[in-house]
Formats: sequence, structure tokens, C-alpha cells
Amino acid sequence: MRKMALYVASALLAVAGLSGEMALANPKTQDLLIKLAPGFVELEIQGAKVEKLSESWVRVQAPRRMSLLSLEKNPAVEYIQPNYKVSLLEDYRIEDPLRRAALAKMLSRNPQLRAAARQDNPAIPDAPQTTTGADPLFSKQWGMLDIGVVDAWKVTKGNPEMVVAVIDTGVDYTHEDLLPNLWRNAGEIPNNGIDDDNNGYIDDVIGWDFVGNDNKPYDLAVDTLDGLFKGGNPGHGTHCAGNVAARGDNGLGVAGVAPNVKIMSLRFIGMTGGGTTADAIKSIRYAVDNGAKIMNNSWGSEGEEPGAPENQALRDAVQYAQDKGVLFVAAAGNGHRGVGYDNDTDNLPAYPASYDHDIIISVAALDSSDRLGSFSNWGRRAVDIGAPGVKVFSTVVAQGYSDTVIDKFGFKATWDGTSMAAPHVAGAAALYWSAHPEKTWQEVKAAIIGSARKIPALENKSVSGGKLDVKSLMNY
Repeated sequence: MRKMALYVASALLAVAGLSGEMALANPKTQDLLIKLAPGFVELEIQGAKVEKLSESWVRVQAPRRMSLLSLEKNPAVEYIQPNYKVSLLEDYRIEDPLRRAALAKMLSRNPQLRAAARQDNPAIPDAPQTTTGADPLFSKQWGMLDIGVVDAWKVTKGNPEMVVAVIDTGVDYTHEDLLPNLWRNAGEIPNNGIDDDNNGYIDDVIGWDFVGNDNKPYDLAVDTLDGLFKGGNPGHGTHCAGNVAARGDNGLGVAGVAPNVKIMSLRFIGMTGGGTTADAIKSIRYAVDNGAKIMNNSWGSEGEEPGAPENQALRDAVQYAQDKGVLFVAAAGNGHRGVGYDNDTDNLPAYPASYDHDIIISVAALDSSDRLGSFSNWGRRAVDIGAPGVKVFSTVVAQGYSDTVIDKFGFKATWDGTSMAAPHVAGAAALYWSAHPEKTWQEVKAAIIGSARKIPALENKSVSGGKLDVKSLMNY
């Protein structure tokens, strides 16, 4: 395979990204991902910064004046593509210009409405002492009740050796209901400035931040007003993590589907809600190489750039997870401008959920009445199952719990999305695998799909034709 990104060289420099923008670290730089030809282990390009991503992929940040034709002639190069952007699937910005103008006017008159900037990288607390008691907000988690977790927990609440990587905007690792279930890297001595386990990351005690390139993958959320005007991260990863594995029976807050398993915290999406393919690859490989059995991926893109090279680098990263047997749970996508569509037939299916790797479990979003969310994508072949994804109650940054992203200034948005649905399935996979550690990933996926409860909304719109049923799953 010697495909080149030479469809139009100028277009490669002007566009990029699965969403139509190029992931440029600098406007004077072209940001490329290059696959090495067989037999080559490195690539040297004068005047360019080269970063190794895997055995066969490198990221190249080169001056825009550098000719792609010169790269094509390099015998070490097999494939070139842009370092495509990927992003959160949800966007809460106000589109109506009149409402935006009214909000801007109100802010100009009342600047105190803007919250103080949230501080990044707080210290990572030690694991807390065990507390006990009923979770006081569990009754607000309609999704947990709907999928039958209470009966499922009679079998197990999860094995603490089971690790789920939340690949997202990071996790509020200071949160009272997530802190007890954080994965701790047993091979790393905290804060000694040494890569004790020789995995390439120094003091990575709970995961890694590939945005800040540090060991504190904190979920840095945008100010509400900035989110309304510009979009961005409202605390997405923290909400997802709570659905997977908020601690149960600790007398605090809520419980995740698998309340005793561990959360590996990986941040590759920043405050703006965007990330790059290169950082997604590094996150996936970190999760696989450091012991995660399941990955939750509530992010993606709306199709791939028409006419541009496909995102082979991301496909290869998913294949790496498949080769190593790590389940890849993915959000099915939130439609075009919030209107769901068929991933099987649309010319811009959501990725990576629609990749054809068997390791992927693609998840649609349902409301409390078993209706498909109006925003949720579907697909008889490309979407496997549905799960709760409308007005989902979970952990939020700064020690909070909510089903509402914002209810201010005459604007209300709840935690809706296939991003919210996918963590329910990731948690269910962790719960089932905890009870059946002898199962292969193929058997775990088959059990999740085979135990689904049939519903009309997903008939001929998903592989299973139904929604997640954890009670049935644990007896499958």
C-alpha cells in the first residue's frame, strides 16, 4: 500500500481533519502522520520535528514550504495523511445570533457572571480510606435502574483488577466518588521524577495527559459562558467516568455500572473540545500497553474528509487494540447538526464507531421511554446496541453530580449524547468480564449483544435490535 496524500498538495495544507480543519500546531507548519515502509524503524527529515507514535507511524511537523513530492520519494515513507482532528461529539454553544447578542450584552453589563478560571493540574490525592453506606443520589440515575444494575450486582460489582480506560478530556481525579476507583500504576513510585516502570512516562501514577504532556490528566472544563459562545469541554470525561465506575456503597453520590472496577484516566481532548489523531493514537496504545481491558471512546468525527486520504493511522491504532484483545467501546455519533442519521448509508458515517474492526462495540443513545435520541446515529450493521443517553445523571467536575450541563441565562442543556450511552456499555463489559475472566473479548461482545432487550426503536437499526440489559447479561 503506497498511497500518498497528493490529491492536491495545497489542499492538504489548507484542510485537515475529519471535520474539515487541519491539526496545525503552528500556521507555518504542516502536521502530518506518516507510515513507515516495511523494514524502516525511523524517519529523518531535515528541518522537521519527527515524533514516534508506534512501530510504524510517526508524526511529522514540517515547514509548509516543504514539498510533499520530496516526502513521496523518500524510501522510508509508505503512506502520508494529515494529523486529522477529532473532537467531542456534543457541542452546547448557542447558534442563534440574537440569543448570542443578548447574552453578550448581559455579560458586558454584569462581568461578575463569568466564573473564575479553573486551575489545571491539582495534586493527585492519595487513595482515600474506605467509607460505607448507600449512595444517596442513586435514585436519580434513571439509566442505571433501567438497565437492571441492581439485580446484576447480585452477581458481582466488579473486580478491582479490571481496568477501564476513559479516553477523553481527562477525569476530575479529585472527585470524591471517582478517587476511590482510580487505577494506580503499581510500577510507578509517585513524584520521584523517574520512569520506574520504563513505559516511557514519568510518574504516570493514574494515567497521562497527552494534551499537556504531563502526568496529571485533569478534566479542565471551560467556563459556562465560554462554552455557550465558543463550545468546548464542559467536564465531559468526568461525566463519562462516573457512568463507568463511580464508587458504589460508599455513602457518597452515585454509582457506576461497575462500581468496583478501576478507571484509567487518559486526556487527549483539551478545553476547546478538540484533539488530534496523533494524541488519540498515543492514548489508545497507552491504555493497551498498561493493562486496560476495555476502552471507552466517547469522541470521534463526522465522516472523513472527502477526497482526502483516509485516517489509516487511527484505523491501525484500533487494530492494535484488537490484536491485543482490548475492547473498544465507541459512541455511535450525534448526527449532522444534532439530527441522527444512518451510519450504514450516510456518506459521512461517524468514526471510529463505524470502522469495521470486530473489537468495536458501537453504542446509540436512548431516552427513558426507550426512544432513540433525536440526535443519535443508528445502523443495522455499524451500530451494535443502545444504552441510556438522554438526561443522564452522573459525576461532574468540582465534586458535583448532575444531569444538566447548564440551566442559566435562559439556556438549558442536559447531559445528552451517544457519549453518555457508551460508558454504560463499557461498564457492563467490565462487570461481565469480572464475573467471567476466562471469556475472550469476542465472547464478552457476543454476550452484550446477545442479551440485549429488543425494542422497536432499534429494530433494523442496530446489530442487536435492542438496548443494554445488564441483568440479562450477567445471566447470559
